[in-house]
Amino acid sequence: MIKKPITIQIANGLEARPVALLVQVASQYDSQIHVEVEGKRVNAKSIMGMMTLGLETGEKIVVEAEGSDEEEAMNNIEKYLSTH
Repeated sequence: MIKKPITIQIANGLEARPVALLVQVASQYDSQIHVEVEGKRVNAKSIMGMMTLGLETGEKIVVEAEGSDEEEAMNNIEKYLSTH
């Protein structure tokens, strides 16, 4: 299992379209992937769950990945959140 703090760098925060793209990135992997913020923990492959977090630019989250491809999943999720 990998846990990593990540600061969201997406210009307008995680509105509907960026959330949908993040869910697509997470869904490519077999690993279980969760996002934690302020005591809430949701499945990163769930668009409804991710939308409930209302994440904004500059916000710090913790991403957790566990499974056979967890390192690749974590690297690509971090890349997505840090460069868009």
